[in-house]
Amino acid sequence: MTRTHNLFILFLLTATTLSFGQEKKIRVAAASDLKFAMDSLITAFQKKNSGEVEATYGSSGKFHEQIRHGAPLDVFFSADIAYPTKLMESNLASSEVYAYAKGRIVLWSKTLDPTVSGMRTLEDASIKKIAIANPKHAPYGQRAMESIEHAKLKSSINTKLVYGENISQTAQFVATGAADIGVIALSLAVAPTMRTQGRYYIIPEHTHKPLIQGAIITAYGKGKQLAASFLDFVKSSEGMSILAHFGFTKP
Repeated sequence: MTRTHNLFILFLLTATTLSFGQEKKIRVAAASDLKFAMDSLITAFQKKNSGEVEATYGSSGKFHEQIRHGAPLDVFFSADIAYPTKLMESNLASSEVYAYAKGRIVLWSKTLDPTVSGMRTLEDASIKKIAIANPKHAPYGQRAMESIEHAKLKSSINTKLVYGENISQTAQFVATGAADIGVIALSLAVAPTMRTQGRYYIIPEHTHKPLIQGAIITAYGKGKQLAASFLDFVKSSEGMSILAHFGFTKP
């Protein structure tokens, strides 16, 4: 009986250790516009918490599909609140949707100064390629296309458009010269690696639908205290301050 009892105790300790180990790391899916802001959020959070937060960046639409198909992602930060809302409505979330920020789009170029003519800069004859995120699955690409259509420029520049898989790749296109100009996230334009490389024009909000961004804890992340703690940190005054530093405003 003693040996059986000892084995049972060992099993309980092992199970407890494994459960605790799972709580020591979470995976966060974040829209690419959050690249610099999320890195800063994670760094600040981990200074006060022992858990590890691993972030993966990509397009919100693709993350939505991955989560729908059971991807092991604990928290989802979308560039469009519609995607986490759909997950919640499909019982694929374990928290309410939290509107964490409002994003902005800008016209950015390494060689041109878009502050002079705004959206009309896109008519410049020297421009060969214009980069935007793919509007099929990237919210920033959808808002870019809306602004282009609002300016009645689509027919004249349509053949010059090149599409990034997400807003981060779109920014890379213009930063490396693969495109002459592009519509990217303000949060990327003000980041240290880009703000000294080019100039940007903030596209007026009335030319596109608002970029209200939302987050949820997924069904996969249900019951994970580290996931809840990280989302709470993003909601805190310190988290909001970090987001504001990268051009995000409150919804």
